[in-house]
This record gives sequence, structure tokens and C-alpha cells, in this order.
Amino acid sequence: MAAMTTPRVPIPTNGVDYRGKIVLAPMVRSGELPSRLLALHYGADLVWGPETIDRALIGTSRRVNPRNGIIEFTRGQGSIIYRIDPVREKGRLVFQIGTASPELAVEAAKIIAPDVSGIDVNSGCPKPFSTSGGMGAALLRTPDKLVSILIALVDEVGKPFQIGISVKIRILETPEETKALVTRLVKTGITGLTVHCRTTPMRPRERAIRDQLRMVADVCHEAGVACVMNGDVTSRNEGLELMKEYGADGAMIATSAEANSSCFRPEGSLLPWKDVVHAYLRTCMEVENRLGNTKYLLNMLVPSKEFQHSKSSKSYYDFCHALEFDDLVPAALQVDENMNLTHKSVFKNSAPIQKQEPEEVDLSLPSQSAQQAVAA
Repeated sequence: MAAMTTPRVPIPTNGVDYRGKIVLAPMVRSGELPSRLLALHYGADLVWGPETIDRALIGTSRRVNPRNGIIEFTRGQGSIIYRIDPVREKGRLVFQIGTASPELAVEAAKIIAPDVSGIDVNSGCPKPFSTSGGMGAALLRTPDKLVSILIALVDEVGKPFQIGISVKIRILETPEETKALVTRLVKTGITGLTVHCRTTPMRPRERAIRDQLRMVADVCHEAGVACVMNGDVTSRNEGLELMKEYGADGAMIATSAEANSSCFRPEGSLLPWKDVVHAYLRTCMEVENRLGNTKYLLNMLVPSKEFQHSKSSKSYYDFCHALEFDDLVPAALQVDENMNLTHKSVFKNSAPIQKQEPEEVDLSLPSQSAQQAVAA
């Protein structure tokens, strides 16, 4: 008698299989380009970008920054909506879309599809800016609409662009409700489903509920769809252990990655905060990250007592000066000039400045386990 084989939805040519992966969760502000690149640097297998609303992407123009090769989707007078590193994120970036309309979802997804490996529909965000428009967790209450969005994306984006379509949900109040929803979703042609093990009213400080996880994984597996777990996963090693315990195919890290992205390291131990911050700041300068976003993440990465000197920083030179990263000063001066931040500096005259020519500044991150992730 032939052995039974588990069915699998085929992974499109330009798509990516979520199985066996430890990934960075989609997070507003914390999922911008530098955070994603740092997660990959430390060993994340895949990264999700922050939820981007369909209407925000529709009407944008695609351009390439001539200084660093970063792909930028812009609107109006250069307002940047989304950014991609076409080299380091190639084959490892999943774009998460916020939508409540099959038509708008398809229109937006077609714009970004050539540059990503997957489109993920957000149906788990509980925040009013998302749910008030019928998006995010509101879609859990309108399953017919959610199904129609997924089918439209699979047929009109996934197939022609040969990338995977997936969805991220939360558990519902009862296992029966969750099972009924997941059973419908896995029949739409999606390649992956991420389940956040919290209900919509729950907040991150409340402990994740994993009682329904194995059931969700089983339903996904019966349809050949990969199941990724999310909620209180703190490291790569813990994610791998939880995957075995509950039968999930992958694990997604959120809050822990905000605090220290070296949580993705296969070695299992966190690096000192200053090492991580040095690598993060260097990456921010390399991709010319918006200073406000850089400051927001530094506030999370740097211990509060140590961050006091950086609070008034208004340029990359200021951050390097306050954090005593003297080796990054030449690069900071060049980036400040490129981004028109030089005149805003509050510390520039507090220390001697030795400016180097741009070609002498090496901003590249040293190769680490991210290279192993590519081959995984």
C-alpha cells in the first residue's frame, strides 16, 4: 500500500514557501526597510513589510535611488510610501496589504508584485485606523468579502506574476468559529496562512492563546497550505520548538524583534544592545532612512537611560555623536548632506569633524547568517 502524502499547494515560480521559516512580523514603523534588513542580517528567513493600505499605493510612481539602488514608491513631491532593497530582500520580502475591496487590492498589488515574493492580506490588525475602513480584523466579521479578496488576488495577481498570496488572521472566540473561517480561506488558492494566537480584543501584553493552533495547522495541512504561528514567539530557537509542539510550519517574531533583532540568530543568544544599535544605525544611513523612523526605533533599541542624550538629535551626525559611534561619523556627515539634515544638527559644533570623501565610507553590513537564510 502506497504511503499517504500530504497535499501541498504549488509554490509559484517567483514565490516563496513559508515552511521551515522564522520570519519578521509586519509592524507599523518597526517593519520599515532598515528593520527588515537588520532582521535578515541576523538570520530571519523572510520579512514582512508594514501594512500598506491599497489606496496609499495606488497612483504611486516607482523610482530607484541613484545613490544606493533602493526601489522607492513615491507620491506627489517625493513622499515615499514604500521602499525595497532589490538585492538583500530578493526572494525574501512579503508585502502586506490593508484592503477591504477586491478591486482596489488587485490594483495596488499589481504595482508592487514585480518586486516582492508574496502579497499578504492583513485581516488581523485590531487598530481603529484599519478596522474603521472595514480592513484588518474587521474582515474576520465579513468572511465573504475576505474570501473574495483572496480569490481576486490569487487569480489576477498571484497567477500572472507567479507569486504567492497569503493571509494573516486572528483566532476567533471559539475553536468552531476559527475552524469554519480557516476552512474557507484555505480553499481560495492561497499558499500560506498566519494565525495570530490572540482574539481581536486582546492586546500584546496579554498572553497568547495557543489552544487552537494545532487545529488551525491541521486544517491548513489538509488543504496543502503552510501555517505560520504568531504571538509571543521570542527567538528563532523558541519558534522552532513551538513549531514542533503545535505542528505549525513557520513562526513569526514581532515584539522581541523590535527590542533586539539579533533574536533571529541561530546561535540563540542576544547580542549586546550597542552592537545591534551600531548595525541598525549604519543600515539606516546606508538606505537613507527617514530620520523620524530611525529615532523611533532607536528609542526602542537603546536602554532608556542611555537614550537620554539622543532625544534631541536632529541629524545622523547627532545620533553618532550622542551614541559615541565615532567610526560612523564620516558616513553620517555625507548622509546628512544628501538628506538635507546638516543645518538641523544640534551637536555638529560640539566636536571636531574630519570629513571623508564618500567613496572612503563603507556602510555595508558584514556577512552573517542571512546568507544561510538565502540557501534555506
